[in-house]
Amino acid sequence: MTISGLETEDGPVACLVIRDVTERLHAQAEQERLRAEAESERIEARMHRTQRLESLGQLAGGVAHDFNNLLAVILNYGTFVIEEARELDPDVAAIARDGEQIVRASKRGTELTHQLLAFARREVIRPRVLDLNRVIVDVEQMLRRSIGEHITLDTQLAEGLPSVTADPGQIEQVLVNLAVNARDAMPSGGQLTIETGVVELEAEHGAHRPGLDPGRYARIRVGDTGAGMSREVIDRAFEPFYTTKRSGEGTGLGLATVYGIVTQARGSVQIYSEPGLGTTVSIILPMTDELATADTTPEPAPASRSNGETILVAEDEPALRDLACRILESAGYRVLAAENGLAALELAAAHSGKIDLLLTDVIMPGILGKELAERLLAREPGVRVLYMSGYAQPILASRGTLDPGVMLIEKPFGKSELLAAVRHQLDGEPPTADPPTADPPTADPPTAELPPAAGPAPSR
Repeated sequence: MTISGLETEDGPVACLVIRDVTERLHAQAEQERLRAEAESERIEARMHRTQRLESLGQLAGGVAHDFNNLLAVILNYGTFVIEEARELDPDVAAIARDGEQIVRASKRGTELTHQLLAFARREVIRPRVLDLNRVIVDVEQMLRRSIGEHITLDTQLAEGLPSVTADPGQIEQVLVNLAVNARDAMPSGGQLTIETGVVELEAEHGAHRPGLDPGRYARIRVGDTGAGMSREVIDRAFEPFYTTKRSGEGTGLGLATVYGIVTQARGSVQIYSEPGLGTTVSIILPMTDELATADTTPEPAPASRSNGETILVAEDEPALRDLACRILESAGYRVLAAENGLAALELAAAHSGKIDLLLTDVIMPGILGKELAERLLAREPGVRVLYMSGYAQPILASRGTLDPGVMLIEKPFGKSELLAAVRHQLDGEPPTADPPTADPPTADPPTAELPPAAGPAPSR
């Protein structure tokens, strides 16, 4: 009801207007209901993507663990074939070539399992404070060779970009994977742009990027002028082994690896694309006030022979246990072999001499390698510990980093790698009695908030 005064020739009059707004209120209520329903469906779809990717991550991690055991055996026995063939007769080239093919195939399998572990956020990372601009500059020439001369690479690097904390090798892998994907989406040529900048994430925007707190983030954008992607492809782009490429042209692990690496670094990745308008992948990583440091990772020491030490090997995979024992015994070590953690403790208790090093698998039936190490250290404080695993989550701290003092050799390893790691651990600082702690990563997968689109999808 609205009332107002009006001046007329007959003097002032009161005007009362009565409107029935029932239909308007019903329409507003219906609009609110539809908006709430759409938001609920969007949240539910995001939750389903999260659950699907998490389930795939658990599956990928378990598969990678079993495959790494098999690959370690195949890789090393292939190497033994090569060495023995050349020792018996240097002219027996055919047998050596066959062994080299076995080793080469094993190494290719190793690369695939590492990609699976990266997607599952179970890869061991070695983060340090980085200047993203420097990483891009260092990898730029390799990117140009990867994409070919028919594609122009343009880098737009923001000045004064704050540092981030990440594994430099993994950031390079992210850039290479995205560049290769962009190349495949532009078979006739085009432009690839890599730019950096700073983004301020506010509370309302943080709701669209689960697991991220409001604040300032460093951003990397990788954009191409290729065919673009449909919404259906975007929704599945981060799933391992999902690909729109023809058979033999891709594994479907490129974007899955990018997703795993970025989320493990506490960041987020999103895809913006429409058919015919190209694709842009936006990555944001939390910034740090620390200054970027140079890479001070020492070169691995060459493998050397034993000084008469005794090593206790605990490994539940018989073939891998026999392999490790063979390598160590050939280098002059005295070896005690156990099929699991409990058997290792019994063997250590029955052994009259000193045990210098425990070489243990991380995941074993009965008790895990971490508990075995703690119980053995409580009994013999001077024992050095070297973990081996292709799936090291039980001894990793938050986000996949190793706790201080924890030494790990990743499966599949070669003879020289194992001997070098053993020698390094035996010659290093004495172990501490404090056991490592582990907190499982909790980062959520990314979302891609785009309007529905139709049309042909590019190779991704």
